[in-house]
Amino acid sequence: MKEGKIMGELAIAAMHRICKKAGAERVSESAAIQLAKVLEEIGIKIGREAVDFAMHAGRKTVKAEDIEIAAKKVLSR
Repeated sequence: MKEGKIMGELAIAAMHRICKKAGAERVSESAAIQLAKVLEEIGIKIGREAVDFAMHAGRKTVKAEDIEIAAKKVLSR
């Protein structure tokens, strides 16, 4: 798979950049693909929680604060 490809919704090249920003000297293609899968799963969980918060508040629109609260909840599990 080339570096410019998309895995699900996330670009593999972006996963390489994230790992490099985290301090990796080199990142395998499989590691970048796995990171994309994991981040997408986490993102969907956060998104679902954020939608629940927005609906509970009587809104159809998900706001930044919904994402912040949802992320704290999901990532603390």
